[in-house]
Amino acid sequence: MKIFKSIFYIAWRCWFYAWVLCTIIAVFPVLLVVTSSEKFYPLFFKMAKAWANTLLFVMGFKVSLTQEQKFDATKSYMLCPNHTSMIDIMLMLSVAKYPFVFVGKAELTKIPIFGFFYKRTCIIVDRNNNHSRKAVFDEARRRLSNGLDVCIFPEGLVPDDESVVLSDFKKGAFRLAIEHQIPVVPISFYDCKKRFSYTFFSGSPGKLRVKIHKFLSTDGLSLKACDTLKDETYNLIYNDLILNEKSQQNSN
Repeated sequence: MKIFKSIFYIAWRCWFYAWVLCTIIAVFPVLLVVTSSEKFYPLFFKMAKAWANTLLFVMGFKVSLTQEQKFDATKSYMLCPNHTSMIDIMLMLSVAKYPFVFVGKAELTKIPIFGFFYKRTCIIVDRNNNHSRKAVFDEARRRLSNGLDVCIFPEGLVPDDESVVLSDFKKGAFRLAIEHQIPVVPISFYDCKKRFSYTFFSGSPGKLRVKIHKFLSTDGLSLKACDTLKDETYNLIYNDLILNEKSQQNSN
């Protein structure tokens, strides 16, 4: 039985990587065009969203979204989901209604083909480089000024210890939100770690539940409130994840 499970996991993971690679190769010429200029970004976002939905579907995932507050198309937002899996990117693209730009780690640019387009469309941060971190703030400010939403995983990295519910948050997202007086949008991803974690021999098809919480206003806040806003966002998501875990345990 253990051998069959191992074969399933290997085949299933390879299926994922094959779809990621083949779908990008299939539209490679079009991607070169739509990532060549920022004016094409809305078109690229539609393609990225379709790509994400396709990948989630062929992997046997079904997205279930709960939303406590509606977005206003005329405003910008700071999107802050928890980070547990490599499918977090696809899931965020799937549930987002309006174009946004990721702030992502430099390591992903090393992935063949995917990394090439990732670098052309995301704000890349090298967390070991102080100059890079400053450049990220400047670029994020520019994108927000142009009306785009920005998505930052405030944990920074996926926790090495998968038993950790939620790692400490960095300040960057909250500082930018206050500077631009835009709402922070806390988002809970409940199932990504269980469905497709970084542990190779694990996971399964199934439901991916997402909750977009009520937005946290930054109106009138100064940078002195950055830590308070960060902690409020952290506590909201953490308590929600803990409540969900307890609910799942009781149902089992």
